[in-house]
Amino acid sequence: MNNVIDVMMNRVSLRKYDERLVAKEHIDIILECAMRAPTAGNMMLYSIIKVEDQKKKDVLSKTCDNQPFIAKAPLVLIFLADYQRWYDYYIHSQVSDYCKSKGVKFEGPSEANLMLATCDAIIAAQNAVIAGEALGIGSCYIGDIMENYETHRELFNLPKWVFPVGMLCMGYYPEGYNKVKRERFDEKYIVYTDTYDESYKDNIKDCFKNIERRFNETNEFGAKNMGQVHYAIKTGAEFSKEMARSVKVALKNWNSEIIE
Repeated sequence: MNNVIDVMMNRVSLRKYDERLVAKEHIDIILECAMRAPTAGNMMLYSIIKVEDQKKKDVLSKTCDNQPFIAKAPLVLIFLADYQRWYDYYIHSQVSDYCKSKGVKFEGPSEANLMLATCDAIIAAQNAVIAGEALGIGSCYIGDIMENYETHRELFNLPKWVFPVGMLCMGYYPEGYNKVKRERFDEKYIVYTDTYDESYKDNIKDCFKNIERRFNETNEFGAKNMGQVHYAIKTGAEFSKEMARSVKVALKNWNSEIIE
């Protein structure tokens, strides 16, 4: 098997790290690989924050759904959807005057721009994940960085058109660590040809068989099946509601406002 494919096929989320600091040369490689990721129009609509301040890691371990291992991660990278840099460039380039001369409005970033920048940021993050894995450095994605927008904005001095869309906790695998790969959905339920296929509805139990195996009738949620348990843990949980609130607040800045 190709070495790159082997790395990708055997990657798992890592939440317990060797105590060693990640070597500078390895951090440099991870960041260089991240910056070689595909990007919309070669605009690189993202920025990356290396979190080295232990006090900030401690804060993140609480604001990101109370996950203590975040504070212990040797390397923490926050990936930001970032249109601020380009709009500062546009303003520097007097785009407002240009738009007036053409009889059009100079508009700020839209929700679509945020989605595009989010894609750029996450693609870069995945490059960092694979580069790290190839160096024996495991990682765990933290989507909860999207929560508590106001707190994170202040903590990292984020300007108006910058939003944290993903965070990576990274570190060397502990000696003797046993990788356990989690099950995935069968390919037939994920990969379709030419059109979306809803036939999974006729085989819903088979589609979710790996999830169904986890059901415990004595669960703490008083749920009658695994679908109810999963909703209680994920989609309907308080952290999910906070994430939704936080994103709605951030979206107010991405409204195509007219720039004079």
